Amino acid sequence: MQAITWEDPFCGEGANCFRIGTDPEGNAYIAVAGQEDAPLVDTGEALRALIREIKAGRADHLL
Repeated sequence: MQAITWEDPFCGEGANCFRIGTDPEGNAYIAVAGQEDAPLVDTGEALRALIREIKAGRADHLL
């Protein structure tokens, strides 16, 4: 696995914490805080698109 630079954890209501990270090759990672050894990985653009959709409320049915 590449060297991942993780952001500080983001914790929502109920202490559901996750972290976002990137590697030198431009991949983006998202993981449950404390489980960074098992992240989801995709391109940076894919992660930005996911965050935009969540903010717009178009992913509420997944939650």
